[in-house]
Amino acid sequence: MKNYLVIGLTGQTGAGKSTVCSFAEKEGAAVINADHIAREVMYPGSLCIQKLSEAFGKDIVDDKGCLIRSRLAERAFADREKTELLNRITHPFIIDKTKEYIAAFGNKNYEVVLFDAPQLFESGSDSLCDFVIAVTAPEYIRRKRIMERDNLDSDAAELRIHAQHEQAYYTEKADYVINGAETMENVRRSTLDALQIILSQKHINDRKTTAIVQKNIVL
Repeated sequence: MKNYLVIGLTGQTGAGKSTVCSFAEKEGAAVINADHIAREVMYPGSLCIQKLSEAFGKDIVDDKGCLIRSRLAERAFADREKTELLNRITHPFIIDKTKEYIAAFGNKNYEVVLFDAPQLFESGSDSLCDFVIAVTAPEYIRRKRIMERDNLDSDAAELRIHAQHEQAYYTEKADYVINGAETMENVRRSTLDALQIILSQKHINDRKTTAIVQKNIVL
């Protein structure tokens, strides 16, 4: 029986997941970032890049075999169907690598492994998690954050936002919800509260049974 908990962290882009991760990491949690893993599996010459170039065009790869991410994003986020195609290609690679990281952190005696994954439910990787936290924020805040974070104009940010599901998709499936639009101190307190509550249930094996009581607690 494993002696650690895997907590999935998800929500719409720009909601504040990275902030929650930083606070959890300061509390001793190991953090796995799905976006970082995506970059890791898309190394030059990888099978993942090969499949992406077949689906989105060979010109998404430069002459050194490196992925031109901005060009891929422009095409993959053009509509929901293209986004789903991107996900079908990349998710299996990301999940396999995530399993490796989870096992490695578990062997290092971490009590909590936090998996930050915007596509947690879509990829099916919520099955790797004991509990799930969703982070939320109003659209106007998320748009502003995305524009500043990724140096995008309003139209490009809008594409990113509408390539994802509505907020309810995440909150209805999660065990806990953190409001990422609150002050940094409030987000910190909510993160610590979530970890404390979840760790108090460490010896309960079935998340779905626990969720009957804990489902959709907003912190």
